Amino acid sequence: MNSLKSYLQDSFLNRLYKEIRKAGSMKSISLDLTDECNIRCAGCYYFSEEMDSVKTPTDESEFDALIQNELERGINFVTIVGGEPTLRLDRLKKIYDNFKMNVSTNGIIKIPKNGFENMPIGVSVWGNHETDSNLRGNGKLDLFSIALGNYKNDSRAFWYYTISAGNAHEIEQVVDQCVANGNRVLFNFYSDISHLGSAMDHRQGFDKVQEEINKVIARYPEYIYLSSYLTKVISTGELYDQNWGYDVCTTVSTDNPVNAERIKNGNPFSPYFRAYNADFKTTRRCCVGIERSCDSCFDVWNHFSWVMVNMKKHLGSKQEFTNWLTTMYLFYLINRLVDYNTGIQYLPEIHNRVGVEKKNKIVKIRDQNYIYNL
Repeated sequence: MNSLKSYLQDSFLNRLYKEIRKAGSMKSISLDLTDECNIRCAGCYYFSEEMDSVKTPTDESEFDALIQNELERGINFVTIVGGEPTLRLDRLKKIYDNFKMNVSTNGIIKIPKNGFENMPIGVSVWGNHETDSNLRGNGKLDLFSIALGNYKNDSRAFWYYTISAGNAHEIEQVVDQCVANGNRVLFNFYSDISHLGSAMDHRQGFDKVQEEINKVIARYPEYIYLSSYLTKVISTGELYDQNWGYDVCTTVSTDNPVNAERIKNGNPFSPYFRAYNADFKTTRRCCVGIERSCDSCFDVWNHFSWVMVNMKKHLGSKQEFTNWLTTMYLFYLINRLVDYNTGIQYLPEIHNRVGVEKKNKIVKIRDQNYIYNL
């Protein structure tokens, strides 16, 4: 660990490292809060694999029992997902009162500030108004506009922007609107599990998406939650000697027998993780799938975790360690596990330290309006 000590002589890296250590380690689960949703998105993993067939119990004591059981297991973080969590604000409140958490929502129903004051809210958008409407609103509802109105200048909210491989040209326009609305942006990557083809087909690769994300990082370093490094990991599916897939995915349900061989294969995993279905009892293989091919998974949270559990791979140089540490910090910042108001001031310097790739060269970012003072 001599290399680690030398890297931490850098006062900025040292500060990030100490803040993460102070926040402590995460013991997390994902949870389907309800089996219901008020829209049907083309390519939604939840309905594509008929996860809604696992029904939510009417007896609320079963939900309360889950909370108690997970607290006793030492769980301290919950990712709330499908169907649509805002349909059950009562349950959402119970999770918020007992755990650190984040929630993903389609944005139609606004999560009130009263009682949810510091909740990280990922608001879905899948493209510009036309693309988003076609994919999520059946071509009739302008869901992007509805959500923009609901979360204007709401610091709790960030845009969970799922970008498709063939629609990279929309990124700048969409991010402009998100920033003008007073919100930050985290990118996700669309998987064409509904076989729409054309611009939606992930098999054409995300090279252009990676390029466009780097452009908006350079333009809005204080507003983008995804680094150039993690963008590259997701786009290429490569992390040192590993290639993305089931054998290296870290967010598999450790209590589910289907994952027994994965747990034994020697690759790191999250030992407490479980992906709970909407019955609050059973778990599935992983948070985003039952049987789907992992080759089609570009989930940003899963890739965050893949990097986070592989610190040792990143100790070869100070730049590699910086890539790992900033990935960790961004995850902790998005989910408010570190002080949010302090952390957002670090964003420009984080992006500057990681840089962006242009023609195989790392280019550092400097924004004259945002200078980090050590």
